[in-house]
Amino acid sequence: MDESTSSRQAPHRWYARPVFFVADVNRAIRFYVDLLGFEKVWHEADGAGTVCQVNRDECEIILCQEAARTDKARLYVELTAEGLADFRRELAERSVPNTTSRWGDDVIRILDPDGNELLFPFPG
Repeated sequence: MDESTSSRQAPHRWYARPVFFVADVNRAIRFYVDLLGFEKVWHEADGAGTVCQVNRDECEIILCQEAARTDKARLYVELTAEGLADFRRELAERSVPNTTSRWGDDVIRILDPDGNELLFPFPG
């Protein structure tokens, strides 16, 4: 991307939310809400459906229970140094399993119950 392209204002806003396929949407909701501090913002069919969305600050994830889909996703979430320190304390307090790994950067790696990955890089 050259300088003239990057300095132009985009005519439209791009907004993306990943979809994580899960075996049991209610189990996934409990993991994201109870262990990772997300909040459930909607759940189809008044909470009886198989698709919902969980948010934490500006991180939004759609959880979709679909038996035919067993593929996995990876989400790279950047936090400030202070935000990552706070999050690490939360993980310890809630006994959330996590590992330190490398994916371009050193990261904290969390697997959800269905094998979807959340990667949180250490500040540079």
